[in-house]
Amino acid sequence: MNFQQHVAAFDFDGTITYCDTLLPFLLFNAGIWRTTYHLTALTPQFVSYLRTHISRQDVKEHILTQFLAGRPRNDLLEQGEKYSQRWLPKLIRPSALQRLRWHQRQGHRCVLISANIDLYLNPWAQEMGFNDVICSVCATDDQDRLSGKLVGENCWGPVKAKRLLNLIGPKENVVLYAYGDSAGDRDLLHLADYAFYRGLQ
Repeated sequence: MNFQQHVAAFDFDGTITYCDTLLPFLLFNAGIWRTTYHLTALTPQFVSYLRTHISRQDVKEHILTQFLAGRPRNDLLEQGEKYSQRWLPKLIRPSALQRLRWHQRQGHRCVLISANIDLYLNPWAQEMGFNDVICSVCATDDQDRLSGKLVGENCWGPVKAKRLLNLIGPKENVVLYAYGDSAGDRDLLHLADYAFYRGLQ
């Protein structure tokens, strides 16, 4: 008889949090006036995305380029840690933390899985006691400055399910709980034995 590990996979934005967390992070870094300037400059990319001319990954990389390209990774990691400590707690659903703690008490492997970026998700997840983080990763150049690109694919939709299976191994050896709130979580939820769509409201 094969041992079955129990895994709880949590989406972040809109599931653990009340809202998207990337824009507040950018605001935390840039301030209100520079954020307004950068968002205005990105209007053509937002319009192209709404007209489905460019992908989610393309628009995210445009945003990261506009706001963060050229910044030293170490500086942004420091900002990410500050953001995770000072701002993120205000955006977290208490019910989501209660559910996370329940899984942890059961000895389940807890995985944070998000399309958002590693700069602040990694320190927050470590502080909360997650076993693993699967997310979009910001790429750097040869001087360890952010390039504005992602390493590999944006962690959304089918990429979430693929990366989770790469982490945990064959599904038949896993009892999977999954929590999500959007179309980007559909593949993850379909994979689960126990799927909770907007189940942490």
